[in-house]
Amino acid sequence: MSRRSAVALTLAALSLISACSGDDTTIGSPEPTADNSTPIDVVPDVVDGAPLPAARCEANKAAGTITYLSSFDFAASASIVDVLVANAKGYYADLCLDVQLKPSFSVENYPLIAANDAQFSSGGSFSEMVDFAGANDAGFVALAVEGRTGIDALITKQGEVPTLASIKGTKIGVKGAITPSVKAMLAMEGLVEGSDYETVLLDGFDPTVHMEVPGIIGFPGYKSNEPNQLTAAGVSFKLYDPADYDIPGSFGIIYTNQQFLDEHPSAATDFMRATMRGLADAIADPEAAANIAVEAINANGNALYLSPEGEIARWGVESRLVEQSVTADAPLGVPQLDLLTEEVTVYTEIGLFNGLLPVIDTLVDASVLQSLYDAAGTLIWPSS
Repeated sequence: MSRRSAVALTLAALSLISACSGDDTTIGSPEPTADNSTPIDVVPDVVDGAPLPAARCEANKAAGTITYLSSFDFAASASIVDVLVANAKGYYADLCLDVQLKPSFSVENYPLIAANDAQFSSGGSFSEMVDFAGANDAGFVALAVEGRTGIDALITKQGEVPTLASIKGTKIGVKGAITPSVKAMLAMEGLVEGSDYETVLLDGFDPTVHMEVPGIIGFPGYKSNEPNQLTAAGVSFKLYDPADYDIPGSFGIIYTNQQFLDEHPSAATDFMRATMRGLADAIADPEAAANIAVEAINANGNALYLSPEGEIARWGVESRLVEQSVTADAPLGVPQLDLLTEEVTVYTEIGLFNGLLPVIDTLVDASVLQSLYDAAGTLIWPSS
């Protein structure tokens, strides 16, 4: 079956699921009672500009402490900086939520979210989350996909890689493994790891040091990080962006687990409401948002030696990538099922997910964020 056919079939299934689910955004559909009264467990919706309903406040408090785990310390990155801004500005407290933020790393968080030991986390990409979900049967649910393109790219030594075809027979440095978007880009050019090129492990995270490693032509990195560091150090390089080769991708994923979503739907929804307000603020004033992240980094000891200049530059890049993909039909953070389906389809073809195309309908819920915005794409927020 062709990629186009596989994507079309999966999208058709998702469309059917969506059609069957309806568009009622009230949390907890009311069941009729003997006296036609409203059940006490029905939580009223948020009305823009109106006070937060007392019953909703109580339901949110009943969720207890909600723990959020970051994916790369408290870096000024999508799905981290927005949470930091929302917390710093009191948006969670405004919605009667008790939120605890903990710095962590992406791959360490999946088992904690699966066990509901923490309720929200930041994922590096949708495919990363899907891969861990398949490995652990974990019940993950992506509620926000902030970046609708891949964040990784191939950074090569100046003058050594005039075209992608010239990579054949060379070695690429990696920090653990080659990143998915870069691997897919090379595969689409007929370059397969292990037969057309080799990968070798790199030590540390300093791209200026990696540029001096002999025997490699370059290494994968993140468009919001390594290129900024190399430019600041005056090191020339050539960047191959998978997006320029029509390779789909994503970054800045906020996910939860199905248990928490089922048990505390209003709290889960309002956590995302506050976070999306934090994201909007972070895009409106990127430097101020990065400074909030730097304060959190320093308060936590700055174990990764992240600099204020680096974080401002990081969020400067990522905020533009996030903002550029926003449309009236796709407000900030709302997952786009067609893009995610294309992403997992392409990555399945390069060997991710053990070569088996995953069914993603239970792994993403776009309805939560869709319910947060009005018809004009404006976030619904209660009065103080």
